[in-house]
Amino acid sequence: VQLVESGGGSVQAGGSLRLSCRVSGYSVSGFCTAWFRQAPGKEREGVAAIGSDGTPSYVDSVKGRFTIFKDNAKNEVYLEMNNLRPDDAALYYCGRKRWGGGPCSASLPVSVWYYWGQGTQVTVSS
Repeated sequence: VQLVESGGGSVQAGGSLRLSCRVSGYSVSGFCTAWFRQAPGKEREGVAAIGSDGTPSYVDSVKGRFTIFKDNAKNEVYLEMNNLRPDDAALYYCGRKRWGGGPCSASLPVSVWYYWGQGTQVTVSS
């Protein structure tokens, strides 16, 4: 399993970015895949998840601003981020649980996620 993130960058507050997670070794149509972030000095936290059936899940802090979606044909998962705030700045990762099945939620403990990408940096200036 390999996950490769891209699309990070520097934006001003209120701006937008679209992150991409290119997946190999499994099909995103069959597994829950999620986005996470980790700011300096803080723990990694879930942001959004998307189930095999396309059902999305978001943590409260990004609801209404972020959208997770996927392209099964390209085997990629995306995170569209709008109205970015300085506290959204972090290293963003995509990840997958070790095993299929079970709930697919951005609020699941980070410990249940097993496969990780290398991350893509998002910087938001005020």
